[in-house]
Amino acid sequence: MIVRERQTREGLLVAVCDCDVLGETFENEERGISLTVTEEFYGGDEVDAEAVVDSLARASVANIVGTRSVEVAIEAGIVDEANVLEVGATLHAQMLRM
Repeated sequence: MIVRERQTREGLLVAVCDCDVLGETFENEERGISLTVTEEFYGGDEVDAEAVVDSLARASVANIVGTRSVEVAIEAGIVDEANVLEVGATLHAQMLRM
């Protein structure tokens, strides 16, 4: 998985994606959703599940793309499975900590 962290005025923004979805575009025509996993936003360091959970636990906002990345977030209790979107052949979740 790939993690990228950015410090913003609102807190830590974390982007996580599966390695194999970087550079891909996914669509859900029924919902009118198109998601492009760009290097500019998601590109970062390749890490293991423990590092992903650590980053997400510290995040104020997170964007997570890819079946494995979303599963890790669900298993860690960071994302509720009921709030996960299927976008084409992948999964997408967002998290906002208030």
